[in-house]
Amino acid sequence: MQGAPTDAMSFPSILQDQVPKGRDGKHKRIVTRLLRDIDRLKPGSALKVPLSALPDTKENIRSALNRATRQRGIDVATSSDAEFLYIWKAETKP
Repeated sequence: MQGAPTDAMSFPSILQDQVPKGRDGKHKRIVTRLLRDIDRLKPGSALKVPLSALPDTKENIRSALNRATRQRGIDVATSSDAEFLYIWKAETKP
């Protein structure tokens, strides 16, 4: 019985310049809008985002926002109730 050559690749290869750069996930549009509004928040204020305006669950949007804010070095906090997701700049720790 003949087996596959031991040097065969399991997955195809492509040229590096064809590899997509950056993460343009399905949450990019809403996260970009949230980040823009967070940048404009006055101290002591919070965004009040209707859950009905979110393209996915609040948990998934929170996760995507958390990834984006960590990349940018922005500390934010969130809370929610049955109708809204609240987002504000967190106090920076000394």
